[in-house]
Formats: sequence, structure tokens, C-alpha cells
Amino acid sequence: MPLHRKKIFRLPSPEPTTIYVRPGYNRVLAGEFEALKLKRVELVKDKVEAHSQGDLRENFGFKAAKDAIRAVDRKMAALDRFVARNAFIEVDPSTWLTKPTGTLQLGHVTTIEKQDVASKRRHQFTFLVTTHGDTASDPESGIECLPHNSPLAAAVLGLPVATPTQVTLPAGEARVTVLSIRNPTQAELDRLLAAVKPPEVEDD
Repeated sequence: MPLHRKKIFRLPSPEPTTIYVRPGYNRVLAGEFEALKLKRVELVKDKVEAHSQGDLRENFGFKAAKDAIRAVDRKMAALDRFVARNAFIEVDPSTWLTKPTGTLQLGHVTTIEKQDVASKRRHQFTFLVTTHGDTASDPESGIECLPHNSPLAAAVLGLPVATPTQVTLPAGEARVTVLSIRNPTQAELDRLLAAVKPPEVEDD
């Protein structure tokens, strides 16, 4: 049986992982899937109505409804794969207020220095290492959310303070050093943790 070009050049599926999420994420995920199902039902009605209007070759309403159904189907399939591939563990941010700070962990506020190996340029960032999907920033403190499964977080989680480590990031080789680790304050969590939203999933 000949291989299809599409299968030859398709990237392999990512390995199953454990993703830490805030309480309510699984409920939002299920709600997003149900909303897509309801949207598809309405689009099918539009398609049937457009089909009844005559010549399909010039029936733009029929074509638009068909394209919209395909787009919803792709999103539902991608969301279904996202759920099937991963395990989701809900983590209460209130536990972040008193965590031990010997090594960098989910829920800590950290200042990180990154030096690009090629250019020798140094950059400093202050992050709250947070759960999947959180990307807010706090203008008052200058802290940004760094999702625990991002490339930079994956490189620095578990490191103690003042231990330079060479890592490979999407932008290239870099030397990262954790300069400080502390617990967040409740006010910082209130400003940084927005409402839980469904994921933005991409088609394979």
C-alpha cells in the first residue's frame, strides 16, 4: 500500500504529558467542547437550508456553511486529541503562598538571568511559574506568568539559586541562572491569575 505524501511529511504526535492546571480548567474544557457541538448543529441547519435554495454551484451560503462545519470539526478533533494525549492535574494556587523555596517549583516567583551563548547578551526576567495557559503580566510589580510547560520553565524548574546551566531554547543555546526564588503574595496572585480559559489548540 503506497504511503500518502501527507503522512510522510506529517510531524509525529507529541508524547503524552501531565499538565498542571488551575481548578475549573477541566470544566471549562468540557464546556468548550459542548459549545462546539451546539455550534455544529446550528451550522448543519444552515447548510440544509442553503441546500434547499437551488443550484449548489452558485450557492455561496451552502459553501460557507460547509466550510464552517469543517472548521468546527477540525477544532473539535484537535481538542479531543489534546484531552486524550494529556493528563490534567488541578493545582490550588493558595498552596503557592507557603511553598519551600530551596529549588524552583511551580508557583514560585523567580528572577532569571539568561545569557545567549552566541551573542553573550544578558537579559533578566521576573516570572511567576504558573499553570498551563496562564500568560498574564502585572504592570505594578513587573512580574509575568511563565507557564510551567514552556521551554524556559522546563529548563529551569528544579534548579537552585546561583547555578548557571546551559540549555537549548527555541532561540538557541543559552546559559540560564536562577537569581532568586520566593513565594508570591496574595495580591500578586490576584493580579496575575485571570479567569480560566479553554486552550487554543492547533490542527495537526
